[in-house]
Amino acid sequence: MLPRYDVVVVGARVAGAATAMLLARFGLSVLLLDRAGYGTDTMSTHAFMRGGVLQLSRWGLLDDVVAAGTPPVRRTTFRYANDVVPVEVKPSYGVEALYAPRRTVLDPIVVDAAVAAGVEVRFGAAVADVTRDRRGAVTGVTGRTRDGEVFRAAARIVVGADGIRSTIADLVRAPYERVGRSVAAITYGHWADLETDGYEWNFRAGAASGVVPTNDGKACVYASASPRRIGRGGLAALCRLVAESSPRLAARLAAATPPASMRTFTGRRGHVRRSWGRGWALVGDAGYYKDPISSHGQTDALRDAELLARAIVAVVADGADEREALSSYQGTRDALSTTFFELTDVVAGYRWTDEEIPNLLLSLSAAMSEEVKVIHALPPVPRAVAMTQPVHCG
Repeated sequence: MLPRYDVVVVGARVAGAATAMLLARFGLSVLLLDRAGYGTDTMSTHAFMRGGVLQLSRWGLLDDVVAAGTPPVRRTTFRYANDVVPVEVKPSYGVEALYAPRRTVLDPIVVDAAVAAGVEVRFGAAVADVTRDRRGAVTGVTGRTRDGEVFRAAARIVVGADGIRSTIADLVRAPYERVGRSVAAITYGHWADLETDGYEWNFRAGAASGVVPTNDGKACVYASASPRRIGRGGLAALCRLVAESSPRLAARLAAATPPASMRTFTGRRGHVRRSWGRGWALVGDAGYYKDPISSHGQTDALRDAELLARAIVAVVADGADEREALSSYQGTRDALSTTFFELTDVVAGYRWTDEEIPNLLLSLSAAMSEEVKVIHALPPVPRAVAMTQPVHCG
C-alpha cells in the first residue's frame, strides 16, 4: 500500500527541516527527504541575524546551538573607505546575542528536532518526479535511494525545500516572478587563531569581505566581488580582495592559521518564484533566493518555514481554502522580502560608491527590523511532543 502523509518535504536543510518540524509539532504526519547524508556540510556563511536567532529561541533550539560551542556575537563592525562603525548587539525581543553555527552543527540540530516531533526522515533519497491526479494537482513524489530502490509517497501537499536549483520547483514548473540583475561570487574558508570581535563586514567599491566567528574556535572569512575578479577563488584571491577591502584584516589573517581548503560560489542571480500551486509549495532558496552578501538567507529560511507551516496547517487540519492560504503565505513572504531583495541586488552588483554604501546598509537594517516585528508577533509554536521516528539512510 502506498504510504501516505499529510506533507512530504523535499530537502532536509535549514528551511526544509524547520518546516517539517513545525508541521509535525502542529500534529501533521510528515515525511522529510534529502538526497545527501545526515550532518553533511554545505556552502554557507553561517551568520544568523536577529530574526533567525529569535526563531531558534521561540522553537526551543537555541540552547542546543549554544551547547554546541557556538560563540555569542555581541558586536557588529562595519568598515568603509573612510569610516569604522561598531554596533553593539543590544538585547531586544528576547535576543541577547547573535550566533553563526557551522552547518554541520545547525542542520543536525534542526533535523533531530524534526524527528523528536514525529517526522519520518530519509536521507540518501533523491526525488525524480511528482505524481498528479486527473486535474493536475500534485499528489506525491517518486524517486530512488542510493541503493537504487524505487520509493513512492503520497501527500496532501508536497513542499520543495531543495535549494536554488530546486528539482520540485522545476517539476511543478514554478515560474520566476522576479529575477535580479546582479551576480557576485564569494570565496571563503575557516581560519584558526584569528583575533575576532563579533561580525565584521568590510565594504569598498569593487570588493567586500567579512569575518563570522563560528564553532571550534574558528572564523569564517570570505571575500566577495564580481565573478571575473573572484575567478576560481581560493586563498590567493581571498587575500588579494581582503587587502583591498580591509588592510587591517589582511594583516590579522597573515598572523592566523589559514584553512586547509577553500570553497567558492561562482554566483547566481537572485530570484523569486511563484511558491505555491495545487498540492505544492516552495520554501527557502527554492522559492526566494538572494545573493549571500546579505548574510540573511538562513534567517529568511526560518522565517518562511513558519509562515508556510502555518498556511499548510490551516489547509490540512483546519479546512481552509488551499489557494487562499498558500497565496497568503507567499504574499506575506514577498511583502517582507521585496525591499531586501532589491537592495541586496544593488549591493551584490557593486552598483554603489564608497559614499553610498553606508546608506544602503542602513536601509537593509531597517528592513530586518520590520521582519523581526512580524516574527515576534506570531503566536507561540507547540513544543516537541514525546515521540520519535527513525532516521532512514538509503
